[in-house]
Amino acid sequence: MQLDKFTDYGLRALIYLRLCGARRASVAEIAAKFDLSEHHLSKVATALAADGFVVSSRGRAGGLSLAKPAKDISIGAVVRRLTRNVAVAECFAQNGACAISPACGLRGPLAEAQEAFFKVLDGYNLADVSGQGAALSKLLGVDDPSALDETV
Repeated sequence: MQLDKFTDYGLRALIYLRLCGARRASVAEIAAKFDLSEHHLSKVATALAADGFVVSSRGRAGGLSLAKPAKDISIGAVVRRLTRNVAVAECFAQNGACAISPACGLRGPLAEAQEAFFKVLDGYNLADVSGQGAALSKLLGVDDPSALDETV
């Protein structure tokens, strides 16, 4: 299974916010750090906020921050909520039609494989995947050494 850009950007934003600790980060800041489209990332941020993964505040001191501790943000839950094209094959798509669907035995194994993918991701949380915080901070230019302390 392959993640779409929307989900990829969401995971990157969450990792960045974990590195920021209690400091809020703007969509523009995150987009610049990863060289992403600010417009697209703002849509991702809206979805992350709507799903309760981040808190978004407007205004001069506004920005994004994690809504809960990183250890409480399941990667599987994030991917499930953000993935928009979860169709492993055409028969899984909303309006998917395949000539052999009525007699095909592939749908069951593909569904099982997709669920196994999510189950593996359920075993990891944001703290796990951002565990090399010092190295990540250096790569992304985040200078707050206390950022990995759980502040939420």
